[in-house]
Amino acid sequence: MAGLLRTLAVTASRSVLPRVTAQRGLTTSQRWFAPAVTQLAPAFKGLAVVKGDFKEISLDDYRGKYLVLFFYPLDFTFVCPTELIAFSEHMKTFRKLNCEVVGVSTDSHFSHLAWNNMPRKGVWSAVGGDGVALRGLFLIDPEGIVRHMSVNDLPVGRSVEETLRLLKAFQFVAEHGEVCPANWQPESPTIKPDPTGSLEYFGKVN
Repeated sequence: MAGLLRTLAVTASRSVLPRVTAQRGLTTSQRWFAPAVTQLAPAFKGLAVVKGDFKEISLDDYRGKYLVLFFYPLDFTFVCPTELIAFSEHMKTFRKLNCEVVGVSTDSHFSHLAWNNMPRKGVWSAVGGDGVALRGLFLIDPEGIVRHMSVNDLPVGRSVEETLRLLKAFQFVAEHGEVCPANWQPESPTIKPDPTGSLEYFGKVN
């Protein structure tokens, strides 16, 4: 899988994202994994495939960095491979933004290893079976606070570009204290969060 990752995200050939096993292997600090935006993410740990080896990872491993934690049904299904490859191909960009990416599914760690070892063109002939979990995505900041969460139904994959846009927006707010309007992109006008700042913004864009 050229251009993909071998660590907790994506980098070298023949591998994709680091996967943590959910349900079978993912454990949290709470009885129910119930994250909420603006709240601390529940502490978790699980067994992942990292650079071809099995390794236990936890939320604490990502303190000081942003983390995209996304859930997907199964490695060898229809939409999931497209998401895994898409995140993998953007891993360098995520890391430049001080962000790691971790994918979680109900597969065993052995299934994740088999996925990592499969050439990309071999993925498509092995696709089969239906998904078993919804497509949840969580953006967690360096202090462990959930800044964004979303859930897709099974038939529709997620946009890596939108995930990057959200990451950049939350980083901008954290650094500058200004807020990002609808459809914000880097270099777009932002709003100072007060009445005067709001008037200034609408004076620029209208």
